[in-house]
Amino acid sequence: MIAPMKIALFSDVQANLPALEEMIDRIEHWNPDLVVMNGDLVNRGPSSLECLDLWRELEQRRHCVAVRGNHEDFVHDCRLNPPPTPAEAELRAFTDWTANQLGERIDECMAWPDQFLFHAPGAPDRWVHVTHGTIKSNRQGILRSTPDEEIAAVMPHGVDLFVTAHTHRPLERVVDGVTILNLGSVGSPFDRDPRASYARLVWDGNDWQTTIERFEYDRDRAGRDYFDSGFYEGGGPLARLIYEEWRRAEGMINRWRQQYQAAVRAGEISADRAVDEFLAAL
Repeated sequence: MIAPMKIALFSDVQANLPALEEMIDRIEHWNPDLVVMNGDLVNRGPSSLECLDLWRELEQRRHCVAVRGNHEDFVHDCRLNPPPTPAEAELRAFTDWTANQLGERIDECMAWPDQFLFHAPGAPDRWVHVTHGTIKSNRQGILRSTPDEEIAAVMPHGVDLFVTAHTHRPLERVVDGVTILNLGSVGSPFDRDPRASYARLVWDGNDWQTTIERFEYDRDRAGRDYFDSGFYEGGGPLARLIYEEWRRAEGMINRWRQQYQAAVRAGEISADRAVDEFLAAL
């Protein structure tokens, strides 16, 4: 008889060290056979280097797989390419701050694959496909409101389970017989629930059993880290929005970009003033 297989999957730590520490404590307590980190370990937060170090320590103790997310790609691109305009420098200052913190260590993240597949023990036809966004792009998320036909066009075929992330909103739904599992976010959820989220996946010998778990962590310490690290002051205007997203557990930057990004790029308003206006209207 094949023993049950247990897999812990999480994503979007976003450089939140206290949240990652609690996530790892839960991993150690549950003792899974495999740990999958599904992208965006770094950036949009104060402790990218410390989170990368902690992940590397976990890899020494457990069977771990890291999948590359859009923020690993973004940090790497910013490290290699200076901003083309002063406006772009404002818009990406938070990622340049991370790139300076990580230095050449971001190259380690670029060795991570952008997808990971595995099958159930003793059942080679029961596949799980893990990627940060979709098979089209690691910047494309799946939401509760995404139409089934759009999802069907950007998910793999012939799998039992498609595991995604990116949106910072946990979700489970079925499309064309395939279970879609969005892990949500460890470091900065956007569903107005400040608790971190991750998934437990168990192969019971017949089927995959999925559970989304929520947990609390030291948010007081996490909040201080934004300021003590220098990220809030040094990460440019959008660092203030990122902090508010974390504090309120609500996505804001996409709304801000829809309202202001074109005007900032055109030089009609500074990013700093645009953030001031946006926050004042909340």
